[in-house]
Amino acid sequence: MAEEEAYELFKEVRWSVNDGDPVCPHCGSVECWTFKSRRIFKCKHCNKQFSVTSGTIFSGRKLQHRDYLLAIAIFVNSCKGVSALQLSRDLGIQYKTAFVLAHKLREVTGDEMQDAVLTGEVEVDGAYFGGYLKPRNWKENRVDRRLRRHQNGKRRCVFAIREREGRVVPVVIKSETSEAVTTAIRKHIDSQASIHADENAAYDALHAQYQMFRINHSRVYSDGEACTNGAEGWFSRLRRAEIGQHHHIAGKYLHSYANEMAYKENRRRQDNGSLFGDLLFKSLNRPMSRNWAGYWQGNNQPGEVLLYPH
Repeated sequence: MAEEEAYELFKEVRWSVNDGDPVCPHCGSVECWTFKSRRIFKCKHCNKQFSVTSGTIFSGRKLQHRDYLLAIAIFVNSCKGVSALQLSRDLGIQYKTAFVLAHKLREVTGDEMQDAVLTGEVEVDGAYFGGYLKPRNWKENRVDRRLRRHQNGKRRCVFAIREREGRVVPVVIKSETSEAVTTAIRKHIDSQASIHADENAAYDALHAQYQMFRINHSRVYSDGEACTNGAEGWFSRLRRAEIGQHHHIAGKYLHSYANEMAYKENRRRQDNGSLFGDLLFKSLNRPMSRNWAGYWQGNNQPGEVLLYPH
């Protein structure tokens, strides 16, 4: 695709309600002047100038439009994620640029999960990521990473909430305590839903509010009635992304990677073209990122994104 074709696609997707003709992002007017020397527009009502990426996550862009299209195509095509280093090599850009661009796309994928409420039969489970000390790969030095003495205190729990044959919503918490899982479940599970969980005592308090099905994994993996295989299956995707692609995920940004894997899991049966169009549309209709615009100039995310920080 030539740069001009990519630019026209940006206009078509950004202003699809107006058949690709510019709409002022400041006042909403459709009466705009077009500049022939530059790809910018000027509103006839508020006299403000804007471009096709103004007010989106691509605001202040430096790359060509077709580079962003290629980045989105690579992003959705990698079912278990793509590292910033690999993305920088594919696009021929700096690592810093690829790192921020990938995180902007991850931020877009997480929007739909902020207020999602799941219904029907819902499976819940937690898995811990990161925070372990990597030893030399000698057999006699291999250790059980689950033990506290082999961790550095940065391990975080990703709590998965998944509908049977439906969506998955991840929540990052410090540990799988009763207060944390109750807060997550009340936010993302309908009061009429039935919940499948394991033998963890953190779920005991939920019996008074929900219809609960429990499975004791120390005795059996599935008993035909209670089962959390769906939630555990999603963990394998996130685990492969951590170990096989990114190798290290900072706890500060664990929620971003979890949202990306949930977005891809929820659309695992859609073709790549549909995923590409969906993510491009959402990217061009989302305001500029507060956490990633100017990241390398010091505009960093202040802290971890935890639903229940204690």
